[in-house]
Amino acid sequence: MQIGTFVRPALLATASLFVAHAALGQEAAPVATAEAAVTPAPESFADLRYSNKWRIEVKEGAINDGVARFRVTPQGEPAIEVTVNIKKGRSENGVASDVKSAFKAALDAKRFRVEGDDFEDVLVKKKGGPDFALELVEETLKGTHFDIERE
Repeated sequence: MQIGTFVRPALLATASLFVAHAALGQEAAPVATAEAAVTPAPESFADLRYSNKWRIEVKEGAINDGVARFRVTPQGEPAIEVTVNIKKGRSENGVASDVKSAFKAALDAKRFRVEGDDFEDVLVKKKGGPDFALELVEETLKGTHFDIERE
């Protein structure tokens, strides 16, 4: 056997997993439209705060094209991700309208009510089912900020 030609099978398998994992991470890209995806429930629900109603306050307009990704987790159920693409130049009220539209498209209307308030706020309320947590998971916007409050 020559030195350098022997590769341990476990090492090769581990290296393959790292390469595959890295490739998956590079393929992820923001979606072009509002999108919802169901993800497994978090390992620990203890870190989540639940309510029957949430307010998303939009502060300022968008200085760049970007993405805001939210997660809605009904208590004891899988999470629902809501991705909102926002175009550069959208006003505070325009961003709120985009967020409202994305939530309406992503959430089951039998279980959630989504409405605007004061033009720059979005209210997400339960209609049926358990209380839920609402989190901002990712934001790539400059200028725009989101305040999420339990009501």
